[in-house]
Amino acid sequence: MKLILKYFPNLTEDQIQKFEQLESLYQDWNLKINVVSRKDIDELYMRHVLHSLGIAKVISFTDGSKLLDVGTGGGFPGIPLAILFPECSFHLVDSIAKKLKVVDEVVTGLELTNVKTTHSRVEDIDGKYDFIISRAVAAMPTFVHWVKGKIAKHQNHDLKNGILYLKGGDLSEELQGYKTTTIYNLSDYFEEDFYETKKVVHLPMKFRG
Repeated sequence: MKLILKYFPNLTEDQIQKFEQLESLYQDWNLKINVVSRKDIDELYMRHVLHSLGIAKVISFTDGSKLLDVGTGGGFPGIPLAILFPECSFHLVDSIAKKLKVVDEVVTGLELTNVKTTHSRVEDIDGKYDFIISRAVAAMPTFVHWVKGKIAKHQNHDLKNGILYLKGGDLSEELQGYKTTTIYNLSDYFEEDFYETKKVVHLPMKFRG
């Protein structure tokens, strides 16, 4: 938790309380339904919570924004961002039902009213979103194919509507077909070694009616 406050010192008491609750909620539910590896549970704030919040170093979502978290797994990056941006709506989607069971229980435990979950393939989701967020669930060309047609027309941010993707390693080959991407190195924001190769990739996408 100190790690979160180190980089996000202006949290409200309610946000601090919710972030503090995350560890016990995940530890409890992970014993029943394993969604996060043992090592990662022991380093939940470093490997999952702060990593998810890396997106918030790149953009501050305006109130009323709609965000789709694709392949949310155990609820990342959606749940930490939903705590940080309580006036935004987060739709967390995964094709694996047991993972969403944990997400639903964490959302209930935290009393988060700005999160909904759907057990589905993302291609079957209707709706338009300001941004589609995710943590490395597929190579970018595959991911772009999945989420086509889901971007809202109206722009509410300096960053153009599109994808915000948490990825690691060398992305030059994967992104060579996308000339409009911007890569933000998380090592510019977080000094821990874990973030040396971690990045946020922003890919603007056009609205398709």
